[in-house]
Amino acid sequence: MDRIRGLLGKGQLHSVCESAQCPNIGECFANKTCTFMILGDVCTRNCTFCAVTHGHPARPDLNEPDMVGLTAKQLGLKHVVVTSVTRDDLPDGGAGQFAATIHAIKSKNPGATVEVLIPDFGGEEEPLKQVIKARPNVLNHNLETVPRIYSSVRPGAVYQQSLQLLRNVFMECQDQYTTTKSGLMLGLGETLTEVIEVMDDLVQVGCKTLTLGQYLRPSPKHHPVVEYVHPDTFKKLEDIGNKLGFKQVVAGPLVRSSYHAAESFAALNA
Repeated sequence: MDRIRGLLGKGQLHSVCESAQCPNIGECFANKTCTFMILGDVCTRNCTFCAVTHGHPARPDLNEPDMVGLTAKQLGLKHVVVTSVTRDDLPDGGAGQFAATIHAIKSKNPGATVEVLIPDFGGEEEPLKQVIKARPNVLNHNLETVPRIYSSVRPGAVYQQSLQLLRNVFMECQDQYTTTKSGLMLGLGETLTEVIEVMDDLVQVGCKTLTLGQYLRPSPKHHPVVEYVHPDTFKKLEDIGNKLGFKQVVAGPLVRSSYHAAESFAALNA
């Protein structure tokens, strides 16, 4: 863990593992893997489930893409996962930084695959196209929860807008180079029927991989945990997802978007 923290600190980089208080951080850092978080560690939105700091971010670091690429090389990563805070303050929502980071990773790590977990870019199509043009291997955008509770969980986001983003990725990537991925947290107050309806929505827009995990409250100030979902329910949803048409469903209490992402990508392409 100390080596990864040291490399991140040396490159003035952030990881979502630390910023979002991921429960799997010990395992992932011990295995010399992490999820890079670009564009700083301050988010312009204030989702009630998220531990990342909300406020006014600093200007993007133009050296950041190269430092991510270099650090990925130092860690020997073969599958590099990159996410970001939401940057509604930037004209392109940070899409240019994503594209530059993808290029830097592939330049410094020939043969490595890249997975990006992107924000919604305010529903704008041009920033999304900029990221797609950089040819990530996996483009992930999490719906996070069901439409009924968006206003209390993701107050700055719109369900249909996020769904449309995934549809646009699928339509732009007919060459199959980039595969789409999304994720949901369970235990926020959703019903099983609502989760299945969202899963069906995702299949209809061409989403190939789905992650389902248990929501854990970062602090008493965040959205309460309404339910601790039984592992049998995760298994049931995994089976339903496979029948609906997903190519891959990864479900379980500790599953997160980038948890074992390299292994998931390898299995998907086996």
